[in-house]
Amino acid sequence: MRRLIWIPICFVALLIPVVVLAGGGQGGFDGVVNTLESRYNAHATRIPFLGLISLISRKATHEGVGGLHVAEFDNFTADVDGNELNQIVEEKLGSGWERIIRETSRRGGEQTLIFIHPEGQRMGLFVLDKDGNEMDVVQVSVDPNHLDDDIVHYSHHHDADHDVSD
Repeated sequence: MRRLIWIPICFVALLIPVVVLAGGGQGGFDGVVNTLESRYNAHATRIPFLGLISLISRKATHEGVGGLHVAEFDNFTADVDGNELNQIVEEKLGSGWERIIRETSRRGGEQTLIFIHPEGQRMGLFVLDKDGNEMDVVQVSVDPNHLDDDIVHYSHHHDADHDVSD
């Protein structure tokens, strides 16, 4: 009989972390997207198997790009106030994220927000871009050092770079 009492105790002990983690899912990328969906009565399309794609991109870029999250809102017809949108993103991303770009057209039809977040040797990048009736939300983690190494392979050397004056 004493052993049976441990079953509910263990169940409650295991349930607490699940509840805490589920409640904590309302911040960050998912928190932003979920809030936009509920606030503006819109549906975001998320790319299937994005975790696998993110893993492949991390390997393909030699750890340069990873942690990829993408959500796309098609037919986003709601009027969006730039201040409100900025506030939603700042609140849901949480502390440590710094906005580096905020661009809003006069009528609010076009809006861009870009935030960065240091992650040790890596840099978190969050981009929200609304253009007309489409809104894209992207979050990615990049290693600037690895990206710089990969970009060098694709740079072009122009003759103009080595011009000799007459």
